[in-house]
Amino acid sequence: MDMVTWLRRIAITIRHKAYTVCKFALFLDSDYHTNSCLYLHNHETSLYINVRGVQGKCSVRYIDKEFKERGSFLISLMAERWVHSLSFFLVMVALHRADASAPAMFILGDSIADVGTNSLLPFSIIRADFPYNGIDFPSSQPTGRFSNGFNIVDFIANLTGFQISPPPFLSLVNNQSSTDEQFPKGVSFASGGSGLLDETGKYFGVVPLGQQIQQFATVQSNLTAAIGSEETEKLLSKSLFLISSGSNDIISRFPIIGGLTNEDFIESLSDAYDNHIKNLFKLGARKFAIVGVPAIGCCPLSRLSDDNDNCHKEMNEYARDFQTTLTALLQKLSSEYEEMKYSLGNVYEITTNIIDDPPAFNFKDVKKACCGTGRLNATFPCFQPIATVCSNRDDYLFWDLVHPTQHAAQLAAQTLYSGPQSLVFPINFSQLVEDD
Repeated sequence: MDMVTWLRRIAITIRHKAYTVCKFALFLDSDYHTNSCLYLHNHETSLYINVRGVQGKCSVRYIDKEFKERGSFLISLMAERWVHSLSFFLVMVALHRADASAPAMFILGDSIADVGTNSLLPFSIIRADFPYNGIDFPSSQPTGRFSNGFNIVDFIANLTGFQISPPPFLSLVNNQSSTDEQFPKGVSFASGGSGLLDETGKYFGVVPLGQQIQQFATVQSNLTAAIGSEETEKLLSKSLFLISSGSNDIISRFPIIGGLTNEDFIESLSDAYDNHIKNLFKLGARKFAIVGVPAIGCCPLSRLSDDNDNCHKEMNEYARDFQTTLTALLQKLSSEYEEMKYSLGNVYEITTNIIDDPPAFNFKDVKKACCGTGRLNATFPCFQPIATVCSNRDDYLFWDLVHPTQHAAQLAAQTLYSGPQSLVFPINFSQLVEDD
């Protein structure tokens, strides 16, 4: 029996009224991972607990270190005992309970959110359906996720109350029984390499965001035919629409920059986002969980442009400026559309906080890719047998030349879901889910 399965079987949760008051956390001795992170969760509460060593040091970690002190978390180590090579920790936790959960999740965007779409595209050259991708997934097999295991959407879906992420739209379209069962629960349209602009990824055989919205229109139409317009409207108004897009548009602008000025280019991305959100709103979307663009100038691939492996300054300026522009756009749209609710994650700030102080978040390497080849493991993709893969994957911020590790995705997801306003504005994802 593998570690994850066994942990799930022995994990015990004791609830009292609105709070989870007791959890058992498991940690193996030094023959296993001595610096391991356990993610304990259920459909009502969630907590990211970092267990270091075998002496029972426990702490709650968020990307925003100040939130650790401001948050409503109370942790005390109550007991420790050895059973064979296992060390059990009884952790008392007072946690705010999230009673509400979205009836469905619809995922749109790029490779940060892709759970297998590109693997179903016969002509796509942006894919992750080969080893070493998926090495830490429960099956230890590639799933189409650009990760060593789960991605950020998987963790957000779980926090929202779903056991797994919604499946790719393309995996359902030719199976009527699957569509009837799955469409009311949500679908993923996200396609790695895509962007806000139709021309982004145009020659890579991916599905741009505009086309993803057209696919959602098909889902909306099928739902209307199956359950009626009134029930469809009610379902979609309470569903969570998670969007992660913009990074590839900016990356595609380098190293050759021409035509539009920087300001005009950012404005073109804003105009595209404006159009996409309005189209989704017309189709019934009301709750938008937006994952902002990270500090993409600091990914291993971008660092290759600097002889000293420093971050690509100009690319980061684009990402930062886009975050500012997107903030203003969403405020404007929410004032125009009274029923629209949104949460915008400042993933730029989240990633720079980690990069500026890796030990605070249990990272040891924030420059080099865990899997790849050459300088910074970023001169060739994570492709077996050419690539090498690190054994201590939780120590790395980056899995491959541009994507985060499962550990980084997990930490970012928890921050987006429960983090403070300084990182998730104007409310976090959990508040968006609960908002009726």
